[in-house]
Amino acid sequence: MNVRRSAAALAAIGVLAAAAPATAAEASPSPKATVPAGLFGKGDPTYDGVWRQSLALLAQHTVGERPAASAVKWLTGQQCADGGFAAFRADTAKACGGKGAQPDTNSTAAAVQALAALGGHRAETGKAVRWLKAQQNKDGGWGYSPGSPSDTNSTSVVVGALTAVGLDPAKQHAKGKTPAEALAAMAIPCAKDGGGAFAYQPDKKGKLAANADATAAAVLGALGKNFVVEPANARAKAPACTDSGKATPRRLADNAAAYLVGAVAKSGHLMSAMPGAKKQPDFGNTADTVVALAADGWSAQAKTPYAWLEKNAGPWAQQSGPAAYAQLILAAHALGENPKEFGGTNLVQALDKQGPAPEQAKKSAAHKAEEKKSNHEVWWFVGSCLVAGIGAGFLISGRKKNRA
Repeated sequence: MNVRRSAAALAAIGVLAAAAPATAAEASPSPKATVPAGLFGKGDPTYDGVWRQSLALLAQHTVGERPAASAVKWLTGQQCADGGFAAFRADTAKACGGKGAQPDTNSTAAAVQALAALGGHRAETGKAVRWLKAQQNKDGGWGYSPGSPSDTNSTSVVVGALTAVGLDPAKQHAKGKTPAEALAAMAIPCAKDGGGAFAYQPDKKGKLAANADATAAAVLGALGKNFVVEPANARAKAPACTDSGKATPRRLADNAAAYLVGAVAKSGHLMSAMPGAKKQPDFGNTADTVVALAADGWSAQAKTPYAWLEKNAGPWAQQSGPAAYAQLILAAHALGENPKEFGGTNLVQALDKQGPAPEQAKKSAAHKAEEKKSNHEVWWFVGSCLVAGIGAGFLISGRKKNRA
């Protein structure tokens, strides 16, 4: 769940030679894809429009705001006729598929999570979930694109979508395989290099390499949770990786949490591990790590990376755009922290400025205008009464003089 969704999309369609840096800014507006009204962010939405919109709406809803109707309408308008969502449809009059926009599991699952949280969109989420179910691979997982090999991130975000609409992922079978089985196949045994972590996908030889992004996503997937994690009581002991006993989803989540805790122990953050990228702090995955640890009950351990984010993530979010602000808001929410007091930054206010003003803000502005009008009318009435009183006084005074 990060702002590099554009890089993931490019990689999925085979046109990315070297992944973008982990802290890359939101792409500049492109003459080929102008930013439409209702969409959050000012960068080119070609590869992350639906993703960043979904996160933005979800974050606003999580902090008690009611997203603007135009922003929600933009998202629902992106849905393809078959129920899936593409990363971005510049022309919604053109059908998806073929030479048109290609629906993918990540955009679809993110949209489902956002629309399910907002409520009132059962028709849209129903079609989207049916599309997602149809894309499940034989191993029980999902790939980024229909027919592509399963990966940890895609499987986890789809699991989050299923739970968001009240479905049990364990009952979603493909040829007898469940999402949990697909995720278990991506987990690295504790005794091996990167033990406890998850791989994004096995390499061509079937080898698994630890991937922090996939590991954070896998914790949510294994636990059957979505992007919004509610604060919970902290577990007493620090997580530790173990291969003993049955490889239950909870044990796999604990093992992944143990890996993440170790990864952020010294510096407080993860490092970018994307091919071709300069080694640098990975803000997005660090925020995801906070959410993952909190989801598994390790909120005490999550405070270390959260504190690092409070000190350092402000400029990154300002540069990266709405998805970054949304990630930080969701991280704060998972720990029960106030996103309006995040290292001197009001994350909620900053996110709201990235797109259409939420309905509550609009109502507040309208209320202020009405209040101003009302106050003006009251003072006009008071002034009129004073003038009338003064006039009456002169009249009475004049009558007394005439009588005299």
